[in-house]
Amino acid sequence: MTELAVCATTAGTRWWRDAVIYQVYVRSFADGDGDGVGDLPGMRSRLPYLADLGVDAVWLTPFYRSPMADFGYDVADYRDVDPVFGSLADAAALIEDAHRLGLRIIVDVVPNHTSDRHPWFQAALRAGTGAAERERYIFRHGRGASGELPPNDWESIFGGPAWTRVADGQWYLHLFAPEQPDLNWEHPEVHAEFADVLRFWLDLGVDGFRIDVAHGMVKAPGLPDVGRAGQAEMIGCQIVPFFDQDGVHEIHRSWRRILDSYDGERIGVAEAWAPSPERLANYVRPDELHQAFNFHFLKAPWDADAFREVVDESLRTAALVGAPSTWVLSNHDVKRHVTRYGGGERGLRRARAAAVLMLALPGSAYVYQGEELGLPEVLDLPEEYLRDPQRLRDPDSGRDGCRVPLPWTASGDPTHGFAPPGSGRSWLPAPAGWSRLSVEAQRRDGTSTLSLYRAALRIRRDRPDLGDGGLTWLDGPRGTLAFGRGDSFVCLMNMTAEWIETARPAGEPLLASAAPEISGDRVRLAPDSATWWDVVAV
Repeated sequence: MTELAVCATTAGTRWWRDAVIYQVYVRSFADGDGDGVGDLPGMRSRLPYLADLGVDAVWLTPFYRSPMADFGYDVADYRDVDPVFGSLADAAALIEDAHRLGLRIIVDVVPNHTSDRHPWFQAALRAGTGAAERERYIFRHGRGASGELPPNDWESIFGGPAWTRVADGQWYLHLFAPEQPDLNWEHPEVHAEFADVLRFWLDLGVDGFRIDVAHGMVKAPGLPDVGRAGQAEMIGCQIVPFFDQDGVHEIHRSWRRILDSYDGERIGVAEAWAPSPERLANYVRPDELHQAFNFHFLKAPWDADAFREVVDESLRTAALVGAPSTWVLSNHDVKRHVTRYGGGERGLRRARAAAVLMLALPGSAYVYQGEELGLPEVLDLPEEYLRDPQRLRDPDSGRDGCRVPLPWTASGDPTHGFAPPGSGRSWLPAPAGWSRLSVEAQRRDGTSTLSLYRAALRIRRDRPDLGDGGLTWLDGPRGTLAFGRGDSFVCLMNMTAEWIETARPAGEPLLASAAPEISGDRVRLAPDSATWWDVVAV
């Protein structure tokens, strides 16, 4: 067979280079006090589940004090826990318990904007035009004869103008909701504040930060017009004056110096959208952050050529700066991939196969809570529950359906064990049919998606040829992907709707999302499936 080697860095492996990191959307993971909202005590009680699953680290979405206009991504106090999620003591206890179980903890930091209830912004409103307090944010006079028009044509990611006018006539910038005013990162107090915030949580024991909108913070000089509408669709595809400006990299360098000053390999993870793989790689240069999310992989269509192209591109660009690639299929901002891949049985088959592929690729992988259960997007939530501000852009872009609380038990409890017995409520209602997808039900089924993830993570941890390292593409029929890792592992994937026959790897199957049919030196791969093989030589 013709082979093409795609090699990642050969630098010594560190935990974050091949870690499997589980994302917890705190509101929807586990409710400890029965108020219908997930919290830190609830999550703490479920840490053994995550340790048993086999992940290396857990990333928590924001749990800081917040009015919850964007469900915690509008922060009013970066050094305290919102009462709906518990207390600072609960956070400290969770970190301690996680470490005892061998899990690392990564928390969100939100540096592009604060809540409009943050003391800084409240002081800015009280101070008035031209006051020093306004310099921490981006206030501008409007255009038009009496300043009645926004300062430029920038649009909010959530829809509508990115500017709101205050009582004295000035406008302030908010690239997200009006309740999320953008900070002015040209102001030294902003730099000093966030350096202190990072140290506060590092001192408490967190192992790193996922940096929300890591491509934001710095805006192009003069705040020039974009010149067209539909700007949200340009992000990650084209250059825009409010994202991915070169100045963000000095911020990340300064944060890397803080992270490196602590023991234990504390890390920074960039949520960064960039118009090219090369620009995305800038975020993970050796003196910047450790990882950047690979949204190109998440967005790839179900097609073997498209998947291979994304994998090649990802490994090539990460290797340019000596970084590991990261792989992610779902998160709290996108439709779950069971649904994106077609829904129903077909979507689940594809999702299982994609997970087997992802966990075999070089680098680090992210698992969004519930994907190990094969949860689909909930598309029929009652209108009265839909509160995501992104729906202002268009109803179909709402993110509520991927945030429905996890089902833990198969009992008749309407929350499926998300909340304590008898409370009977959750902030978003779970479908009645989810009892069969619950952790309890799937633990009893050796063929379940949960069992598949547990087996894959166990094998990945036990085999030195998985995780960090290189990848070698192997020949295979059209519509399939085949690659080797090290000298004793092969992954085969059939991305078509038909059974496909190919040469059998010289060894035995380790794991399959759907069982293949083996006959001598040939193997038939099930539709939309992936298999791992223990081989004598690649």
